[in-house]
Amino acid sequence: MGYSLNFAAVWRSFDQLLEGLVLSLGLAFVSILIGALIGLFVAFALIARNGWVRATAATYVTIIRNLPILVLVLFVYFALPQMGVRLGKIESFVAVLSVYSGAYLAEVFRAGLLSIPKGLTEAGLAIGLTPMQIRASIIAPLMLRNVLPSLSSTMISLFKDTSLAAAIAVPELTFEARKINVETFRVIETWIVASGLYVATCSLLAALLRIVERRLAIAR
Repeated sequence: MGYSLNFAAVWRSFDQLLEGLVLSLGLAFVSILIGALIGLFVAFALIARNGWVRATAATYVTIIRNLPILVLVLFVYFALPQMGVRLGKIESFVAVLSVYSGAYLAEVFRAGLLSIPKGLTEAGLAIGLTPMQIRASIIAPLMLRNVLPSLSSTMISLFKDTSLAAAIAVPELTFEARKINVETFRVIETWIVASGLYVATCSLLAALLRIVERRLAIAR
């Protein structure tokens, strides 16, 4: 028996998909901000002189980067409450995505920090800046401009990873698509529309981030 496409039922619930899309973008944006802070802190720890500090940071990066996000999501949401730590669905997912992105960005930032000429640190010391001031006002801004392409790629990747939040019933785009699918039984139409929203949003994000990269790029 042939299958006839009928998008009418999906269009009637299109506002739910848009609400899920907005939530997905919000989850990704908040997570990349928190993850960038974590990654920056860990990146400095990875190049610290203290061996214990470097080892601790490297252990965090190794463990998190070798665990699937879904495993982390399920552990935080279902296992931590057994230990007395209870978080809401959205808070749990943002925490996981932030910690996960922080581990990846730590390596990105570490490479960026190592690319900064040591002469800049010496110049900062020469004009009386403290090591902390040098890191905050010279090293970190230059490093961030150097790693913008990698940061942009991570942002887009995190947006796509928000689909995993459906596993704990966070009402983002994939969850809403599954809900419409169950209610209408229009499987192909629902996932075509959801896929189109993902592709369009990722393409728009990539275009906007490329504009930002060009404006903030360091002249060679």
